[in-house]
Amino acid sequence: MATLHQRRHYREAIMKSLYEAMEGNRLLGLTGAQLREHVAMPEEDLAAACTYLAAEGLIQVDWARGNTPAMVTLLHKGIQLMESEEKDGD
Repeated sequence: MATLHQRRHYREAIMKSLYEAMEGNRLLGLTGAQLREHVAMPEEDLAAACTYLAAEGLIQVDWARGNTPAMVTLLHKGIQLMESEEKDGD
């Protein structure tokens, strides 16, 4: 199981990967396999991070069998958060 630091890192990496993949199109997302490849994390940690982010209302997850994310997309609240962080970084 991931440490608190790793879990935070995984959640941030997921959000960043989704935001970059979106390229201004809210309908774009990533499959669970693409997302896991982008963030290089174990499958169980990906599922835990996606569950957390979905509960926060930041992403939407379509689940496959075995508690595996099939498709993951940013929700409006998640886009706002990423845009805010991008703006603060400028």
